Amino acid sequence: MSRLAILAVLTAMLLAGCGISSKLFAPIREIGKLGRPAEYYLVQPGDTLHKIAYEFGLDVRDLAAWNELSDPNHIRAGERLRVLPPRVGKVAASAPEAGRKADKNASKPAPDMDSEPTSWVWPLRGKLLEGFNESVGNKGIDIAGVIGEPIVATTNGVVVYTGVGLRGYGKLTIIRHSSTALSAYAHQSRILVSEGQVVSQGQKIGEVGDSDAERVKLHFEIRRLGRPVDPLLYLSKTG
Repeated sequence: MSRLAILAVLTAMLLAGCGISSKLFAPIREIGKLGRPAEYYLVQPGDTLHKIAYEFGLDVRDLAAWNELSDPNHIRAGERLRVLPPRVGKVAASAPEAGRKADKNASKPAPDMDSEPTSWVWPLRGKLLEGFNESVGNKGIDIAGVIGEPIVATTNGVVVYTGVGLRGYGKLTIIRHSSTALSAYAHQSRILVSEGQVVSQGQKIGEVGDSDAERVKLHFEIRRLGRPVDPLLYLSKTG
């Protein structure tokens, strides 16, 4: 057996013997920051600009500007998008506001995306299983629930993504609340809203589940300018 192979076996035994928690390798993190440092991303079927920005931990406005998108609401599978800032050359000074227009069939007026939300309600009332801890990969909070329990929108917004395209999140809904703020609801058993739909604070948007999770729970995140922030700093203000 080669020295390299022996070293690999010893390392595996050491990790197992130390009982290192699987939380250190939790999948709730930006995939682009871990093992995909390439400058470009190949758009997959079902991708949206908000989904890609969320996955790479970017502000969707930067992503639109770097790629000089004339219509950020429409990207095509097979298209190549820059996910790192351009090194040289002129970057578009501004890009059309991504996701500004809600679905034309939405029955409610779109919220004012220029105003920051002032009220955030809990998406689910339950025991807090795990708090925000970015250093171990938890970009939000985990709340205990039971299968089928309703999940509600934390504040007014527009649904910008629904699906299972982000590894480690299961059935996921992302809602845009302003030009800088998003919320995400992961591991649902059922998603009850669609992309482009306008939702109101407290409106049922899905049901609790365990999709791509080790137990039944809601994983909830708030991101500002593409970066995760501690949801308790917002939710605690509503009591």
